[in-house]
Amino acid sequence: MMAGHVPAIAKVEPLTTARALRGPFDYLRPEGVEVGALLRVPFAGREVDGVVVGLAAHSELPTERLAAPLRVLDRSLPADLVDLAGWMAREYCSTFARSVGLMLPPGGTRERTALWAEGVEPGVTGPGEAESAVAPRLTENQRALLASLPRFAGHDLAALRRLERRGLVAIAARAHRRVVEHAVVGAGSVQPPPLTPAQAAVLGEVEAAVAAGGHEALLLQGVTGSGKTEVYLRAAGAALQRGGGAIVLVPEIALTPQIVTRFVQRFGDTVAVLHSRLSDGERHDEWLRLRRGEARVCVGPRSAVFAPLADLGLIVVDEEHEASYKHEGDPRYDARGVAARRAAQAGAVLVAGSATPRPESVHALRRLRLPDRVDGRPLPPVEVIDMRDTAAALHPRVLHGLADEPKAIVLLNRRGWSNFLECRSCGRGWRCPDCDVALVLHRAAGTMACHHCGHRERVPRACPDCGSVSLARHGTGTERLGEELRALGLAIFRLDADAGAAGPVLAAFAAAPRGVLLGTQVVAKGHDFPDVGLGVVVDADATLRFPDFRAEERTFALVTQLAGRAGRGRSGRVLVQTLEPDSPAIAAAARHDADAFLAGELARREALRYPPFSDLIRVVCSAPEHTGGAAAAAGAVREALGEPPGAQVLGPAPLFRLRRRERSQLVVKASDRAGTIAAVGTAVARADADRAHRAVAFSVDVDPQ
Repeated sequence: MMAGHVPAIAKVEPLTTARALRGPFDYLRPEGVEVGALLRVPFAGREVDGVVVGLAAHSELPTERLAAPLRVLDRSLPADLVDLAGWMAREYCSTFARSVGLMLPPGGTRERTALWAEGVEPGVTGPGEAESAVAPRLTENQRALLASLPRFAGHDLAALRRLERRGLVAIAARAHRRVVEHAVVGAGSVQPPPLTPAQAAVLGEVEAAVAAGGHEALLLQGVTGSGKTEVYLRAAGAALQRGGGAIVLVPEIALTPQIVTRFVQRFGDTVAVLHSRLSDGERHDEWLRLRRGEARVCVGPRSAVFAPLADLGLIVVDEEHEASYKHEGDPRYDARGVAARRAAQAGAVLVAGSATPRPESVHALRRLRLPDRVDGRPLPPVEVIDMRDTAAALHPRVLHGLADEPKAIVLLNRRGWSNFLECRSCGRGWRCPDCDVALVLHRAAGTMACHHCGHRERVPRACPDCGSVSLARHGTGTERLGEELRALGLAIFRLDADAGAAGPVLAAFAAAPRGVLLGTQVVAKGHDFPDVGLGVVVDADATLRFPDFRAEERTFALVTQLAGRAGRGRSGRVLVQTLEPDSPAIAAAARHDADAFLAGELARREALRYPPFSDLIRVVCSAPEHTGGAAAAAGAVREALGEPPGAQVLGPAPLFRLRRRERSQLVVKASDRAGTIAAVGTAVARADADRAHRAVAFSVDVDPQ
């Protein structure tokens, strides 16, 4: 900006969800307001919150036509997050308001306060009362309250008010931090373990990158149990020593408590934890500690990538292969992509870690390796069991192994009792009335449920079409398998979406002398049980049947990750049941051969032009059923899109009905990522603006999972 030109204009993006809105809009700049400030502004006849995204000396409009903000709110965003929100809106075909909404202080923008009681100066008492005269008239509870000052008023407010009237206590509102339970452990309470030579070599590379002070993206490929977390911890320590901050992303906070605990034990109260299980007040206070610089390390799931940390030096993405880093709402961002952008923006080091990294990461990032477990134990042998001639859910060798081993983990990636219910007499099947999918039987609840929309209905006693009571239950889910194993005398600890909170189940399994941890894919995620000697994968090829180019990758990762849970503190083995024993993904996982699998997978994807050799953008149009609106809207998007240079447009094609809405989709394979994303965004905006499609919902998913 030229000397002498004071920025008098604040460019503000109103926080509205309208996709057609084209900001920013000019307002008079209040004194001291900078980029990132939150304002309350008049807009389109109402009052809305807005974010300052830029400053200017002049506006295209006359100054007298510009409105002044109504007030400046007491919170602000770092300027780098404002820039990141703009990038996300473009990258994920969304809006600035929806993107920046993910970064705002949790629970709103108002200061949270609480009543606190403090003692008055010694000798100052109520009117006409001497301190010595008051003391004998205090009850035991009142003396205890006075001895505990200063304190949060809380449930003792009435008693403290009585002491206030006597001049012994002063009560006032002040900012009150809700202390998160796991954020109170003292720093340095656990001595760091010695590093293996491989860990030391990898850490040296990461620390050198941090010390260089520039952006670098690294892939840490380490087998399960190889000590990746200790590398993350020491890398974060290096960033802190240089005055920087660190963000550590984990797939799901409830399933990875060990890594959270280790960071808090190592760095104490300088660690803030952000995740959805905290109350609004706790999340707000943790956000404020990060914004003020009181906390310099943030640990959490994908939304923690937006932590308001200044001077960012390191971003870690643990278990980078996990699909849970993809956000399902608008904007449909991928936290791994946002982390890469933010690290580049801040000149920070990005470390993505996994035993089963994505082919995209292997192709794009410099790879560091941890090939062995820290305890020197070998990875457990894996036996592939051919189930093509076996009708039972579990092979006899698996049953014998479960009987012999004190502790085991069994993975069956299908919850419920049975996949579906069918009448043996007339062939009737029970389907969701709102979605084109079969209802899954849940025997304990006595219901059949849709796992897409949540519809439930009672299990019928007879077929409503023919009256037959001969109803067949097909397939086996975790609920049914758990009952069958319990009938054999095994202690079963079930972990799936129907079994409640994960923490108590995992704690009970860890404390038990014997037992089987049975569940869906969550049992394979990052758990460390040194006494588990057997891992079992049931129906390992189930994910291979999905019509998804990532099916092989997911199958390999699932088997490998489950295998990594066994044999950590003792000898172990893994049994893998499958109908496709010759599958390359399963064979490579059985050999613990990630390199061979990744090489083959990258060659296959290059031949078929799948990521990382192209980018995918998916457009889904949905409309009320029986209207034909979804297909018409998808056709309109296809027509508006035309033939983007270097892109291949597939569809429109129908999708199964969901929540009483018909759906149609387009998939675009692009070689020019930015240009094609922009073209798709323009085509969708044009179709969305057409009144003929006013009942249609448009969804754009860049890098769909």
